[in-house]
Amino acid sequence: MRKLPNETLAKQRRTSSARNDAGGGVEGGNIEGQDKKGAGSGQSSGHSPERTCILTREAAGRDDLIRLALGPDGRVAPDVRARAPGRGAWIGVDRPTLEQAQARGKLRGALARAFKTSDLDVPDDLGERIEAALRQSALDRLGLEARSGFLISGSDKVETAARRGQVHFLLHAADAAEEGRRRLDQAWRMGSDAQGSGLQGLVFPLGRAILSLALGRENVVHVAIVDRAAAARVRHAIDRWRTFIGRETGLEAGPLGLRAEIRSGE
Repeated sequence: MRKLPNETLAKQRRTSSARNDAGGGVEGGNIEGQDKKGAGSGQSSGHSPERTCILTREAAGRDDLIRLALGPDGRVAPDVRARAPGRGAWIGVDRPTLEQAQARGKLRGALARAFKTSDLDVPDDLGERIEAALRQSALDRLGLEARSGFLISGSDKVETAARRGQVHFLLHAADAAEEGRRRLDQAWRMGSDAQGSGLQGLVFPLGRAILSLALGRENVVHVAIVDRAAAARVRHAIDRWRTFIGRETGLEAGPLGLRAEIRSGE
């Protein structure tokens, strides 16, 4: 987990508003970078309310943490869109760290404090469920941007848009040919006036079959986002998923970017 800058204002708000959500969540003054404004909700905003990870006690913008919700039956479930009613517990660690904490009993203790109850049903496969939810959220975001007209696919169309400087984010299916990736990456650098910068598209963790299904199109191998705000939303959704599963994203890292160590005694 990478830490966000500890702004003085954020510290003051953490002190005065520590009761706003379970797990020490606070309304903070964390200012996100332009590419992440409103990425979690799909709306632009210069500020992201802060919450605190129940395991590491590190504060970060709520759009960069993962919310866990407590169901009426006491079952803990991922709420990656942060829409479920009731109290929430926030985590900012990757899957290996979460599962380590769960194996040691630290996760249950942290959840009990956050939800103020010991009557919890924490599924053994919670990490897998979170990963699946984040993956689906990323695919859903791609589908939404496609339906909004901000996404183009097809090697020739993507290359033309890239050379014209219209591409803000480039994505390749996991099974895309290396030659095709290199050609489109070069077109993107040329159109972005970034020759020699090493700028390149992200290799998506899934193959063309899944991308095609998510976008409702046939044989989607390369994807380009041609709207700046849409690119930020897609990048953020993919970043959250990839960093939770412990992969380097190649993107501007959020606080999920590095594995955090759980403080002793928590």
